[in-house]
Amino acid sequence: MENGTHVHHQGGGLVDTTAATITIKGILSLLLQNVDEKESKKRLISLGMGDPTAYSCFHTTHVAQEAVVDAIQSDKFNGYAPTVGLPQTRRAIAEYLSRDLPYKLTSDDVFITSGCTQAIDVALAMLARPGANILLPRPGFPIYELCSAFRNLEVRHFDLLQESGWEVDLDAVEALADQNTVAMVIINPGNPCGNVYSYQHLEKIAETAKKLEILVIADEVYGHLAFGDKPFVPMGVFGSTVPVLTLGSLSKRWIVPGWRLGWFVTTDPCGTFRKPKIIERIKKYFDILGGPATFIQAAVPSILEQTEEIFFKKTIYLLKQSSDLCCDRIKEIPCITCPSKPEGSMAVMVKLDLSLLDDISDDIDFCFKLAKEESVIFLPGTAVGLKNWIRVTFAVDQPSLEEAFRRTKSFYQRHARKL
Repeated sequence: MENGTHVHHQGGGLVDTTAATITIKGILSLLLQNVDEKESKKRLISLGMGDPTAYSCFHTTHVAQEAVVDAIQSDKFNGYAPTVGLPQTRRAIAEYLSRDLPYKLTSDDVFITSGCTQAIDVALAMLARPGANILLPRPGFPIYELCSAFRNLEVRHFDLLQESGWEVDLDAVEALADQNTVAMVIINPGNPCGNVYSYQHLEKIAETAKKLEILVIADEVYGHLAFGDKPFVPMGVFGSTVPVLTLGSLSKRWIVPGWRLGWFVTTDPCGTFRKPKIIERIKKYFDILGGPATFIQAAVPSILEQTEEIFFKKTIYLLKQSSDLCCDRIKEIPCITCPSKPEGSMAVMVKLDLSLLDDISDDIDFCFKLAKEESVIFLPGTAVGLKNWIRVTFAVDQPSLEEAFRRTKSFYQRHARKL
């Protein structure tokens, strides 16, 4: 996503989408404005937003709902929570994350945030200083660029290598880093690519970061949502090699993005972040943030301890089925290809072949015309840093997926280049 990128929209005007201003929600709202359901007489199908709650096949567990109801009815959680989070919530998250680590986290390592988005903002705020730069993946999640712009952090992009299952280009990371680089960001399981990093690749990332003397920010909002050959391995496993800031939330694994319950965690057994000055700075920053609702925080221990494995298995099964269907239907549409089958998360990057289309100028044009003509929404790849690709969210019920790709196929046939 380079400076100077613009989005065309109905009426011929331009909407500025430089790296400093673009958001996924912003672009999707513009696409929605292009949909005229009355004119097309087709129901809107959005494969643009990573919100599985929009579809009835994805819903949270009764354990989570009951825990929230119990917290409200107890009448104990109507007041302010400590700014860093309720002690029992911090402790429960420390125990939950420690299950997958070779060391034990404590509640002091955990800070409660309003979703993973606020955790991202906290991480960048803590690292920002005059002249600093941060290394971000391309394609990636544009909130990082937006937060960096507000913090005056210079952004340097390293590419994810599509031909290697979207692995980090570690040579590029080494070439980009200098004495002012504060951190590199990895998103695993991957958004927008649907990749899952192997233990070996994560180990190489840790060793590279150690060599460069930078932190790793591990965005694990899709943690455990892996359904391919590779299991999910948290970056914190390598906390002894390099300090890791782990960011996550209940949103995706428990299918409750609207509950805004996230965490910012220092997975750092060597204690780099435990220096009094650093801890005090983090705590002071949390004093100016409003965390999630107290009753949601109070529900977390029950949610983490009592959710049964079958709930997670069902979600994984649905995601695997939907991702397979998605890839199969893409094969039937000549102008789009799926070079890397998704192995996790809820989205996949799909390559657009403009040479097969007659009157489509780029990925943005493709998505706007598809929305207008077929009431189907995909996210243009430009929004996540990859021009002439599109991001498809597959956390959708199968009939909706079938219908969306059937319409996309007829859109292709209508716009196919005449030989």
